[in-house]
Amino acid sequence: MSQSHVQEHIDLIARHEQDFLSRRTGAEKLSDEIAGFAGSLAFVGLHLLIFAAWIVMNSLKITQPQHFDPPPYSLLSTIVALEAILLASFILIRQSRIGRRGDERDHLMLQILLLTEKEITAVLEINRQLAKQVGLGRMADQPEIKELSERTSIEDMAKNIKDNLRTSE
Repeated sequence: MSQSHVQEHIDLIARHEQDFLSRRTGAEKLSDEIAGFAGSLAFVGLHLLIFAAWIVMNSLKITQPQHFDPPPYSLLSTIVALEAILLASFILIRQSRIGRRGDERDHLMLQILLLTEKEITAVLEINRQLAKQVGLGRMADQPEIKELSERTSIEDMAKNIKDNLRTSE
């Protein structure tokens, strides 16, 4: 495959990805940013610093005699619990969008595979006919080659898969 042909495919895939990203809503973009930051080492480091500072400020009598959140730090626990709920929501929003993109890719791949199957079947049938014309009829009529050059019923294949999956459960 030539380098320009490969680059053409890469460019096409990049355009599809950019198109998908550009269709995100403002809320999805925001949730992606938050979920992306939440999954970073900077997020972990920032939280470790905040938690350490919070505990130090509320444990040492040097900083202030009245602590705004004395041990066992119930205010800190409440804030952390609320943050966890919000972060889980942002992550779920992002995962849902990624799942939709995965579904789109799967549908595109299925269409490409179905088209490829039709094309290969046609090429095999042409090759069989050419083989017969040049005196290779016995080879062209081998059962496996004949079977591969026939149209594949996607419905029959899907039913067969479902039946086999049901019996293995």
